[in-house]
Amino acid sequence: MQIVVDLTRCQAYAQCVFLAPEVFRLPSEEALLYRPHVPDDQAERVRQAAAACPVQAILMGEAVHAGGR
Repeated sequence: MQIVVDLTRCQAYAQCVFLAPEVFRLPSEEALLYRPHVPDDQAERVRQAAAACPVQAILMGEAVHAGGR
């Protein structure tokens, strides 16, 4: 699965980091790092992270290619 994080929306609440630390990292308070290609074994955690994002900054699957939510 492919993901994109809209870094203009991201407010570094770090819910994604707590739910999928293998995919998302927050090395500083303002710089989210992530793996754009999610391994199959992490897909469910990333779905949970996307659902938990307070600003809905994580796009997954077809939404990545469509460019919208």
